[in-house]
Amino acid sequence: MRPMNWIPCGLFGLACIFAAHAQLGQPGTGIPTAQIARATSQAQAGEMDGTLSAGQERRALQILLKSLQSHVVSSADAMPADKYGFAPTDGEFTGVRTFGQEVKHLAATNHILAAAALGEAPPADAGDETGPETIRTKAEILDYLNGSFAHLARALAAIGNTSVPVKSSPISPLSATSVTRLALIVEALVHDFDHYGQMVEYLRMNGVVPPASRP
Repeated sequence: MRPMNWIPCGLFGLACIFAAHAQLGQPGTGIPTAQIARATSQAQAGEMDGTLSAGQERRALQILLKSLQSHVVSSADAMPADKYGFAPTDGEFTGVRTFGQEVKHLAATNHILAAAALGEAPPADAGDETGPETIRTKAEILDYLNGSFAHLARALAAIGNTSVPVKSSPISPLSATSVTRLALIVEALVHDFDHYGQMVEYLRMNGVVPPASRP
């Protein structure tokens, strides 16, 4: 198997997830079905021969990133400010993050991986994927979250630009010899989906229906 062949497959899989949401009439994606279908088609076409053009990569990922950002940010905004310190206690939840810490961790990881994809040093205030200690309120965390998606969008826009260097990241399993800008961005998207799922559970535990699931 050639190195990084999982990238086209990953793009195809992510596109299929959002295509399924649209077909099921799930609200909240904010992305027209036709655009999702195009992203799916482009990713699938690249997956067939193992290659994607830089333009295909950018277009497919921009659609998915926009939808993911809508899901995550709307969910973070839906949680009341006084519940940002909530962490589950029923069951095996000892030591888990609070809701606010979940959001900050997601955002900090976006910043760290985006920086590597742009050849930048890791943000000094990202900490050990925890985010800045000084950012504590809901409003501050939301600003930090939105900034992290903007950073990731800049990294995505640099796909295909050979004049922009790429660095490996200590939080990534990708080595210096195998890392690519596309791989780092896909890694960030997969990580965000993971934590979005946890955010949804936290919301429902507090009687809040996630915006993407509302009629």
